[in-house]
Amino acid sequence: MKNRVQLIGRVGQDPEVKTLEGGKKLANVSIATNDVYYKENGDKVEQTEWHRVTAWGKTADLIEKYVTKGKEIGIEGKLVHRSYEDKNGEKRYITEIVANELLLLSK
Repeated sequence: MKNRVQLIGRVGQDPEVKTLEGGKKLANVSIATNDVYYKENGDKVEQTEWHRVTAWGKTADLIEKYVTKGKEIGIEGKLVHRSYEDKNGEKRYITEIVANELLLLSK
């Protein structure tokens, strides 16, 4: 349980799937999770968080075949922080979940 993330959410757009050299697949998808709470005055507040999910290999294959925009999915994986330089030479930081389990919740 050192670095484990579990999320259930709705897919924000169709997944982006790439086949790399050697035939290995990479899938990127964003999912939204919603949290609801009530203020002291009784007003309902809905808060949506967006999460970037990356999957490799067989999990990427499943995402490619079965996951589309609007579907509810559950994922389990680990939280990863990384950085890269964009085309303008600026350093960018990304936090994402690298998924190793996928659960399809909507038909």
